[in-house]
Amino acid sequence: MDIPPSSPRRPATALALAALLALACTAAAPSGLARATPPLAASPHTVKVADTGRPGLDPGQSPAPGTPTATPAVTPAGDLQGGPGASPQETPAGRKPYTISFGGDVHFEGVLRERLKRKPRTALGPIASVLRRADIAMVNLETAITKRGTPAPGKKYTFRAPPSALTALRAAGVDVASMANNHGMDYMQSGLKDSLAAIRKARFPVVGVGKNADAAYKPYREVVNGNRVSIIGATQVLDTEFIQAWSATDRRAGLASAKNEKRLLSAVRAARKDSDTVIVYLHWGTELRRCPNAAQRSLAPKLIAAGADVIVGGHAHVLLGSGYLKSGYVNYGLGNFAFYSWGPDTGETGVLTLTIEGRKVLADRWTPARIGGGVPIPLAGAARTRAVDKWRSLRSCTGLASRP
Repeated sequence: MDIPPSSPRRPATALALAALLALACTAAAPSGLARATPPLAASPHTVKVADTGRPGLDPGQSPAPGTPTATPAVTPAGDLQGGPGASPQETPAGRKPYTISFGGDVHFEGVLRERLKRKPRTALGPIASVLRRADIAMVNLETAITKRGTPAPGKKYTFRAPPSALTALRAAGVDVASMANNHGMDYMQSGLKDSLAAIRKARFPVVGVGKNADAAYKPYREVVNGNRVSIIGATQVLDTEFIQAWSATDRRAGLASAKNEKRLLSAVRAARKDSDTVIVYLHWGTELRRCPNAAQRSLAPKLIAAGADVIVGGHAHVLLGSGYLKSGYVNYGLGNFAFYSWGPDTGETGVLTLTIEGRKVLADRWTPARIGGGVPIPLAGAARTRAVDKWRSLRSCTGLASRP
């Protein structure tokens, strides 16, 4: 992402208390042990709890009756991706649909730097209420997490943020982020070392980056309403001079590169073997271009053939279309999300929420927003309706279908 900055949930019920008690028990267990099964296994629903210690909805909000909810992720020590156990358990009976929400590119530069410093727990603004309503929420964290290091040589724009960036994401209801992008190693190996240390300390699930290739391509795993969900992060966008230095290998820390298609497709096939839903979050596309490029059009069907059910991502600074490709669902561009630069087009943003059961995407919903002061402000009324219609129209140049 290389553009300059602009100018200036649930009700607190007995079920929620049970979920909190389950989490407390898990936290008391030895750090090297993962939870064998999700808590409240006898119940069809569990509760997503915000980092503030209160249920994940703003005061006065209530979910629809029967809304499915998620088991909060627990990250075992040394496992950056986390989730309830290193491997999902056998699918429980009574699997039900769940929701997953995706936002686009997030960093904490420019106007966002001071916002993060002053109020990290509300740094993403009012869009948090949308993220918290989902069973799982995910964004692309487009920055190194470090306070030191040397910027990548020759790069015009380099991004970094303090570890409080992870606090901000968690407090906003984000459950997992990808760092596989063309800014994840802006401060080279020393910055990456700090990023990995911050992730471990925060116990915040991050995909697409790791101490070696196995760790970088390793999926985040979660069990939601009986659905075993695996999410892989990778980047198709890397500056030519950094492709080799930034790509994780068997012996070197780095990013999961989609340019190594064989390795990425292998990760998807492996996840397919023991998952009900396989999701790939990609950094891809051409900056400021509304239609998918040749590399995107080439990779998407390969990922679906390998077993991916959902492919989403961003990088272009603008929104691209979404729809169905054969048996899978593809989003070609989520745009900026919490970002220091916004204009008539680059300020268009929102949250994509999918309702999924197993391998089937049952519905997609776009919650439109516009960036103001660096953060997404949800739209309402006629502006919302126009924005949703415009988002739907972006499918016209994608070759994607409106129905599976």
